[in-house]
Amino acid sequence: MTSAAEVPPAVPGPDPSSTPAAAAPTSGLISIGEVLAQLREDFPDVTISKLRFLEAEGLVEPQRTPAGYRKYSDADVQRLRYVLAAQRDRFLPLRVIRDQLAAIDRGETDVSLGDRAWPAGSPSAGDQSPAAPTPPLTRMPPTTGVPTSAVGSVEPVGGRPIVGAPATRTRFSRVEVLQRSGLTDDMLSELEATGLLGTRTPGWYDGDALVVAEVAGALATYGLAPRHLRAYRAGADREVGMFAQLLAPLLRSSTPAARARAAEVVQELTMLSQQLHAALVRIGLRDTLGA
Repeated sequence: MTSAAEVPPAVPGPDPSSTPAAAAPTSGLISIGEVLAQLREDFPDVTISKLRFLEAEGLVEPQRTPAGYRKYSDADVQRLRYVLAAQRDRFLPLRVIRDQLAAIDRGETDVSLGDRAWPAGSPSAGDQSPAAPTPPLTRMPPTTGVPTSAVGSVEPVGGRPIVGAPATRTRFSRVEVLQRSGLTDDMLSELEATGLLGTRTPGWYDGDALVVAEVAGALATYGLAPRHLRAYRAGADREVGMFAQLLAPLLRSSTPAARARAAEVVQELTMLSQQLHAALVRIGLRDTLGA
């Protein structure tokens, strides 16, 4: 259970000692399933477990019905949007996001929020008044030197975003992978032979395998064959070894909270790795570009 010290100051929430009769009214509030449906328009990979984890980390605290069901206000949803965007677009760890939200709750006006702020007119998370104006916020300038394509999605031939989070589906047939990636059957077999791609279930590929195939297909349009991509596999293996050591203390515990935190750390490390890799490639190509 998250302690009170971990919750940003002024975040509304139920009194743990309250009785069902004293529970806050839920008129105008929405369920966790409805929140998930709204957020998935912009964050297709968010899950109910993720929302519960963010609550456990003190980043949002929905109200509860007498039966214990979570109920979220508009301010709660906007707060979740900010957290998810800060992770996805700014690669911010939760401790930094928590500090920023706490500063907003205190009414500070010089908090850097990144690319997404709460809409004008929305009540701040720290104020229960429905008409309370959103505190003036200073936005951070766009990230310099880190194009969106380096960490988000790129659009090769056909305009299909291919880089980023894996597809929401969990299984794809070989025919589907070939169609979506533009690879030939021989090229897909070569990816498998070089260790860049594999199947957990014979004949079926997961979302990450599809991403690898699509990226390889896009790189093939520039003349890079699967055999040229072995260095990526070697580099990824080295990172896996380092990151596994970082995760080991969390994985010693079998509690759901520890597992959720481990998944969160994996996401953060992966995004940071993408950002670092993109920056190093740009630095290495400066001479070639004459920059």
